[in-house]
Amino acid sequence: MNAAVLEVREPRAVWLDQVSARRHEVLDDPSLRDLPYKVDTNRAGQLIMSPAKNVHAFYRGRVAAMPERLLGGRVFAECSFATPEGVKVPDVAWCSEAFLSRHAFADPYDVAPEICVEIKSPSTAESELQLKVRLHLDAGAREVWLVDAAGDVRIYGPDGLRAASSFDVDVTAVAFSPSEG
Repeated sequence: MNAAVLEVREPRAVWLDQVSARRHEVLDDPSLRDLPYKVDTNRAGQLIMSPAKNVHAFYRGRVAAMPERLLGGRVFAECSFATPEGVKVPDVAWCSEAFLSRHAFADPYDVAPEICVEIKSPSTAESELQLKVRLHLDAGAREVWLVDAAGDVRIYGPDGLRAASSFDVDVTAVAFSPSEG
């Protein structure tokens, strides 16, 4: 994978406290409560907001319906977790019951859920997607699914690009045309 290698200067406990504190500042800010955007933060604590498009929302709903039905566990839309590069919020995340037993509803989680899904927006560069993949995997995700505007899915694990999910899920079912009935 050609994602940038992150240099983490502070011990995990230090950056985890910093990004968690910033996340709570954002959540408590009344002027930010009703934004129609997904909000991540970067290492400096700056807000990164992504407006959703209908095709993005369509695939998010399509992906979210699969893992919970097929694997059990729970699906989250916009589940937050801390990384050395700030709080990241994948479009969809799947957590096993074991994950939820260990972490409940911490905000943000200190580790990534087992499956993180990013829906590619037209404005998102491939290098940015690859960085998200690396951050999600480094934070503990077992897989990251990248869904493009056509519904095609690339699956990444700690070993890189995979031909299929290691979970018992056929992610090719995500590809779907809105004109299909």
